[in-house]
Amino acid sequence: MLAPGATIGILGGGQLGRMLALAAAQLGYRTHIYAPDAHSVAADVAARHTQAAWDDEPRLAAFASDCDAVTYEFENVPVDTVHFLSGHVAVRPGANALEVAQDRLAEKRFVAGLGGQPARFAAVPDRAALDDALADLGTPAILKTVRMGYDGKGQARIMTPADADAAWATIGKHPAVLEAFVDFACEFSVILVRGIDGELRCWDSPHNIHVDGILASAALPPPAMVLEQQQAARAIAGAIADALDYVGVLTCEFFAGCTGPVFNEMAPRVHNSGHWTIEGAVTSQFENHIRAVAGLPLGDTATRALPVTMRNLIGADINRVAELLADPRAHVHHYGKAEVREGRKLGHVTCVGVSP
Repeated sequence: MLAPGATIGILGGGQLGRMLALAAAQLGYRTHIYAPDAHSVAADVAARHTQAAWDDEPRLAAFASDCDAVTYEFENVPVDTVHFLSGHVAVRPGANALEVAQDRLAEKRFVAGLGGQPARFAAVPDRAALDDALADLGTPAILKTVRMGYDGKGQARIMTPADADAAWATIGKHPAVLEAFVDFACEFSVILVRGIDGELRCWDSPHNIHVDGILASAALPPPAMVLEQQQAARAIAGAIADALDYVGVLTCEFFAGCTGPVFNEMAPRVHNSGHWTIEGAVTSQFENHIRAVAGLPLGDTATRALPVTMRNLIGADINRVAELLADPRAHVHHYGKAEVREGRKLGHVTCVGVSP
């Protein structure tokens, strides 16, 4: 167990790191942000900040020597970086979670091997393989890069085989995975936290709504179909966490389908669809992640009151902050990002116990 005053290193300098740093400070910990970016909104609220490349081993070693434990705020930190740091300091969760999450094909095979149900899929290592995959899975389908895709990036929709060339070009002709369309009623996520001792707790699953591939809102209570499938989805997510000997918050996204929960993807970190837990749960995802990383007892994940609605402030939405602050029901979070651009997550607002 980390004593108060210990330093927790965070790889990545975005808003998730920012909210983790705030949660760590509440529990008496200092944080040290490591990120290549010149400006880091996480560093704005942290004790220390190292701006250096992911492969700068002397700087990584110095960072590790200043930290009592290290975690990460996004899944595209290079695995080699985490392996290097693991030789100097405890990194939680470990590199194995990144290895799975960074490879969509490996992720789907891993989850299927644990009894999960991903959408039907086929590997697409090259353009010729795409035609074979389309012949097997049919259309419509979604073509996704194997690596480096999030918030709708790195993917293309194929409505007919004639769209194949354009889709292949859209994803940059990178190795990919083709997914058959899923017939589903809605999307939801299982957000869990697992401690060093293997204790596992889940928050209630929100109904997630995406617009243009970006999460727009997460709300409780979800539709009845989600409530019916929540336990089965939790069992899959828990099996993933146990198989990885995971420590911290893990998020698994699902489609509520007619045959049960269909696994979409996992994120080995705190998640946008869990931001509602800051005000809406007894213990937030950010606090419980820090508790897990520090070896502390996990907090209660119960929902405080219903309904709960979290809406992202994307692009120009951030200009509504003053208006939102005038609403006594609204809990407003501004991430402190200087540049406003379309599709960029700049904040969020949550209402608890009342409809927005």
